[in-house]
Amino acid sequence: MESYEEMLARAKEVLPDEAEETSRFTIPNVKGHLEGSKTIINNWTQIADVLRRKPEHMLKYVQKEMATPGEIIKVSVVFGSKLSASKINDKIKQYADEFVYCKTCGKPDTKLTREATIYFVICQACGAKNSIQSRI
Repeated sequence: MESYEEMLARAKEVLPDEAEETSRFTIPNVKGHLEGSKTIINNWTQIADVLRRKPEHMLKYVQKEMATPGEIIKVSVVFGSKLSASKINDKIKQYADEFVYCKTCGKPDTKLTREATIYFVICQACGAKNSIQSRI
């Protein structure tokens, strides 16, 4: 019968040197098209559902950052100017960094609350409560 140490050494030999990182939380890329001078994003509410934030709040942030008008129509968003998908994806990632990820542990398991004029990100994983400096 093998000892525990021998079995552990054999198991370590079988493991790969570098583990492949797989994240359980990935933000979907925007899917949309240009229509004249407007940009239409078809999966806006899907992205908001993944981030667990209101589509209106996310839209307000992206509008301010991109300096363009926009409105939610059913599950889509129509921006009033031509925007590239990569720029919108970058702004959504910035939104997630500011309003979704916990500043203490880095996990996306958070709730967004508002007290008076200040937003707070409350982490469901570690219990941290961090204020947000953004004014949207």
